[in-house]
Amino acid sequence: MKYAYRLAIGATAVLSVLVFWQLGAVVGWTDPVFLPSPVELVRTTLDLASHGYQQISLWHHIGVSLLRALSAFAASIVIGVPLGLLMGLTPALSAALDPFVQFLRPLPKIALIPLTVVWFGIGESSKFFLIFISCFLSVVVGAAAAVGSVSRARMLAGQTLGASRYQIFRHVVLPNALPEIFTSVRLSIGIGWTSLIAAELVAASSGLGWMVMNSGTYLRTDVVMVGILLLGVIGYLLDYAIVIAQRVTVPWAGREA
Repeated sequence: MKYAYRLAIGATAVLSVLVFWQLGAVVGWTDPVFLPSPVELVRTTLDLASHGYQQISLWHHIGVSLLRALSAFAASIVIGVPLGLLMGLTPALSAALDPFVQFLRPLPKIALIPLTVVWFGIGESSKFFLIFISCFLSVVVGAAAAVGSVSRARMLAGQTLGASRYQIFRHVVLPNALPEIFTSVRLSIGIGWTSLIAAELVAASSGLGWMVMNSGTYLRTDVVMVGILLLGVIGYLLDYAIVIAQRVTVPWAGREA
């Protein structure tokens, strides 16, 4: 299916839902306290953009959340990808670390909040750690699995041709593993972005996650929904940025060798 055709179908579906949603609000099918109409959400967004929330500008909330998330994403990729590659290349290291990684990875990160507060306090360090640990473990597992999926026949062919271990890694392992590593990074960033709300539960006073949780306590469902929509849009843009980076860095992804 052509991209323009897919885009047209997606846009039509979104527009249809918005029209049906607004129609439901106009004829009284929905209570505006529980489900504000799209027009009301636009008004709320404009009001937040002009006056902010709780005397803090909307742009500050967005910037703070992005700074927290992007710094944790960067650290998890910089540390997690090399560690995952090492685990994939070194069976003994993988055997030693895998029990810890597999134990921690499925843990709900919200359960770590009490320990995180004890270890790092209620400042930015605890919020960074919660987002970092959510991404890091998935990046490590994804990078290790990417190395494991590299064809043994190609590695043996490199050895037969006299290539050194570094040359096999540089010209065989890395090019074949990079597409899967990018996929793991995309999934990990999605997990990390969803952890933002949990991170901003830790004594935050700004940020989109905090804005959503705080406005919910005052039954400001319009602000809650605007915050959720912003989180979704920014998450989508972050994912799209990774897709662009993948197309530029590993243009051979998805093609038969």
